Amino acid sequence: MAGVVAANTHLSDVRGDIGELIYCGYNINDLAENATYEEVVYLLYHKRLPNADELAALKQDLAGRRKIPAGVVDLIKGLPADTQPMHALRTAVSALGCYDDDPETGDNLDAARNKSLNLIAQVPVLIAAFHRNRQGKEILASDPELGEAANFLWLINGEKPSADMERTIDICYILHADHGFNASTFSSRVTIATLSDVYSAITSAIGTLKGPLHGGANEGVIKMLHEIGGVDKVDAYVDDCLANKRRIMGIGHRVYTTLDPRAPHLKRMAQKLTNELGETKWIDMSERIAELMKEKKNLNANVDFYSATVYYSLGIPTDLFTPIFAIARTAGWTAHILEHLDGNRLIRPRAEYAGDEGLEWVPVENR
Repeated sequence: MAGVVAANTHLSDVRGDIGELIYCGYNINDLAENATYEEVVYLLYHKRLPNADELAALKQDLAGRRKIPAGVVDLIKGLPADTQPMHALRTAVSALGCYDDDPETGDNLDAARNKSLNLIAQVPVLIAAFHRNRQGKEILASDPELGEAANFLWLINGEKPSADMERTIDICYILHADHGFNASTFSSRVTIATLSDVYSAITSAIGTLKGPLHGGANEGVIKMLHEIGGVDKVDAYVDDCLANKRRIMGIGHRVYTTLDPRAPHLKRMAQKLTNELGETKWIDMSERIAELMKEKKNLNANVDFYSATVYYSLGIPTDLFTPIFAIARTAGWTAHILEHLDGNRLIRPRAEYAGDEGLEWVPVENR
């Protein structure tokens, strides 16, 4: 379906030829520099930015929706110790539907919106609960005084984040909140278009995001940097990958033919964090890879390339990188679900048959 327009949307526009990303009319650069994640959630839901009272009300509303059912907590505690976080998140979100007294919304937009807001608030809590439990640590209660980014950091680390840490995650949430009809967003719309439930649609999206060619790419970047080991080995690694047609994670994009507009924001944050920590190896390696790939293949770094270094520098475990992507993208997924339900139509593309023709039946004993 490359290049096929499947539907109209008012939520975001990925302008790959000129390297622009628009949320409801606002350039991603303006939002990343000035907005908070909660403002972006409001924007995606209402197609306009909130005033001060509306923003405060949304923050309070989300904070009040964070508690997850005890049965889901028990499920998380019962998962095998080596469960991958994205498997745990997919399973936990699906389980939330089992504890909803009325999970089926049909095309009831108000009911779907209520469940969608619950998921925006609860997905970070599910991830943090899983992470704390696998470490053998107490699962913490959310702090209603904290915003979404700060509360997540509190839940995984057990300490209130600095203003810089909070703002870093907040910007990451903004940059990942929506991105046109990407694979996971489209899968959520396909699912909800059948008038299935919101939990099923988000479960579909999480399963799609998990793949290494979508949200899982940022984990691959850090694994690649560890495999390389040092700046002095970058050139040989890149040459070997190109010679053997091996993929270099975080380089190039399916839509952007020029620079991914989200990448420069994450690059600046990665530079700042690594300089503050006194460990610049990761960003130095990344910049050299980006330089070589631009020079040799005219390919640019994408959002995953630098977000990996940002998260790693914050001390976040590598296997939580994609779940953090899921936290942010839940805003976009649910906004697309609501948009599709408003005038719902079943998504049913056709396939062009390319198989055999005119075969004759042969009885089983003669085959």
